[in-house]
Amino acid sequence: MTSLPTVSQSYRDPHRYPPGIAFMDGQYLPIAEAKISVLDWGFLHSDATYDTVHVWQGAFFRLDLHLERFWRGLAKLRMTIPYDRDQVSAILHRCVALSGLRDAYVEMICTRGTSPSFSRDPRDAVNRFMAFAVPFGSVANEEQLRRGLDVAISDVVRIPPGSVDPSIKNYHWLDLVRGLYDAYDRGAETALILDTDGNVAEGPGFNVFAIKDGRLTTPEFGVLPGITRRTVFDLCAMLGVDCAALLMSPEALAAADEVFITSTAGGVMPVTRLNGQAIADGSVGPITRRIMDAYWAAHSDPAWSSPVSYPDEP
Repeated sequence: MTSLPTVSQSYRDPHRYPPGIAFMDGQYLPIAEAKISVLDWGFLHSDATYDTVHVWQGAFFRLDLHLERFWRGLAKLRMTIPYDRDQVSAILHRCVALSGLRDAYVEMICTRGTSPSFSRDPRDAVNRFMAFAVPFGSVANEEQLRRGLDVAISDVVRIPPGSVDPSIKNYHWLDLVRGLYDAYDRGAETALILDTDGNVAEGPGFNVFAIKDGRLTTPEFGVLPGITRRTVFDLCAMLGVDCAALLMSPEALAAADEVFITSTAGGVMPVTRLNGQAIADGSVGPITRRIMDAYWAAHSDPAWSSPVSYPDEP
C-alpha cells in the first residue's frame, strides 16, 4: 500500500481568508464563515449590486455617497433589503469595529438571492443582503504609487451601457479580466479598456484621468461614476483646477502631460507608462501629486469622514 504524502508545514491553504468580519442573515461572523448558496442568482448569473467604501485611520471616507449609489443600484435592479440606510451604515460600522481594523475595505452587497423552487423567474427569488470588512488593499502597491503604474490599453470593449448600466456597480467583470490578461501579456501592470466607439473607458475597478496643459479630463461614456472620481472633481473645484468629463481617445491619453487613475481601493494613483512608452518624462507630475496630497488630506475633513467606534474606546 502506497503511503500518503506528508503535508509540509509550509503548505498554505488555497482557501485561506484574510482577517475580517462579515454580516449575513442578521448575525456577525468571521469572514471565513460567510457563505452563499450555489443556487444564488448572484453566483449563477452575476445578478447583484454592491458598493465598496474604505476606512482609513479609523474613519469611513464619504460613506454617505457610497450608500446613495448602493440604494440607486437597488432601485434600478428592483431589489429590496430589510434595512434602511441608517441601519446599513450601522452594520458597516459594526463590521469594522468588530474586526478591529483601522484601515479597511468594506463592502455592502445585495444578490437576487434564491428561489425555494429554483424558479427561472427572478421575481420568485428572495433578495439577500450581506456586508463585510477586510484589511485595506490598493490597486497600486507602495512602489507603484512612488514611481507610477505601467498601464496598457486593451482592444477589449467594455460592456455597452445599453446592455448593463455602468452606474449600477456590478460583478460583470469578464471584459475587464480579459483586458487585464492582455495587459499582462504585454508586460504591463494593469489595463484600460475601450468603449463601443473606440474611446478609453475604464479599468478593472478604477477610472482614469488625463492632464493636458493644466486641465483634467476623464471619460464620460460607459464608465462607473466612481466616488473617488467625483472626489477629484470636488477637489479640483476647491483647488481652482479645471476638470471635465469628455470623450477620450487612446491617442489623447498617450499625449497627456500626466495620467492617474482613481479608486476607493487606493485613492489617486499615478500612471507613468502607457502601452510601453513613458508619459511625458516618465515621472509623477506636479498636478497629480497635488491632487494625491489633497485627497488624503481630505480624509481629516469631518464633513467627509465618519469615525468608527471601536470596542476598546470609550
